Amino acid sequence: MNREFELVDKLEYAHSLDFDEWVYLLNNQSEELRNYAGNKADTLRKKYYGNSVYVRGLIEFTNYCKNDCYYCGIRHGNANATRYRLTKEDIMSCCKEGYELGFRTFVLQGGEDPYYTDERICDIVKSIKELYGDCAVTLSIGEKSYDSYKAYFDAGADRYLLRHETADDCHYRKLHPETMSLDNRKQCLFNLKEIGYQVGAGFMVGSPYQTKESLAKDMLFLNELKPHMVGIGPFITHHDTPFKDKENGTLEETLLLLSLVRLMLPDVLLPSTTALGTIHPLGREKGIKAGANVVMPNLSPGEVRENYLLYDNKICTGDESAQCKVCLQKRMESIGYKIETKRGDHISRQ
Repeated sequence: MNREFELVDKLEYAHSLDFDEWVYLLNNQSEELRNYAGNKADTLRKKYYGNSVYVRGLIEFTNYCKNDCYYCGIRHGNANATRYRLTKEDIMSCCKEGYELGFRTFVLQGGEDPYYTDERICDIVKSIKELYGDCAVTLSIGEKSYDSYKAYFDAGADRYLLRHETADDCHYRKLHPETMSLDNRKQCLFNLKEIGYQVGAGFMVGSPYQTKESLAKDMLFLNELKPHMVGIGPFITHHDTPFKDKENGTLEETLLLLSLVRLMLPDVLLPSTTALGTIHPLGREKGIKAGANVVMPNLSPGEVRENYLLYDNKICTGDESAQCKVCLQKRMESIGYKIETKRGDHISRQ
């Protein structure tokens, strides 16, 4: 057996590799390796979560952002973006519709928008929890202070998603302006874990200047952090960013990394992302079969969806919430999986 297959076997049982082993494995990708790792990851996911695919209702509530990340379509410097903010009433309306559709997790995602002060965020979280006490609230609103994270948690927030984007400092500085730092990003994630959140980290696959060594550092960092959730998806260009002419990440490498994350962190909650569905018509289904077990249909009002464009050609911007759910349900059933709209906590919190 080739060494890369032996390394997948090692990862399956030891749940870790060293830096050189990761680099070797990632430098020796093939269709056979993807299938081999994917079958093992699918089996392992079924051991922990069966055929259940957990659904999160995504509410993209602001596309204002103070940051200027070079890959992002809602970056502060994009003067062509049509900006919007949802009111608290808008957000509550999305939750009402989602609740009636059966969703029991709401993900509030937005740019780092100073308008949404800690007081406003806490008020929104409290209001959701008061009306929908059986639901989980996930926040994905970027880097904040320890005290801010603690305030959101005390208000009732259950989970927090913060992609680290890359664990390679040199690579990080090529993707972000000097005002941002990888050290701070990592500290935010450790703060979130200390406070008690179910924490999600993650990275882009195939982002500009990424190397196999960069990806190896990502995997080592995830193994150190041991997040409850890992969000990875292919890098996709946006026409109004400095990276508009760069190549997109690939479906194939993203699927392999999904499988490897599952083997490294067997009980992790692992989304099959909208970005996967954007680069391939069956991308989300392929992601599930590679070891993922979460999908995140959009509950945002239809009139703003097309303005929350982190990358070009994003799918489902014209769908209604009910359409998204029914479509995903049919897609998952077509490959032998079932949609679960319940909270779908990490197995350690069930």
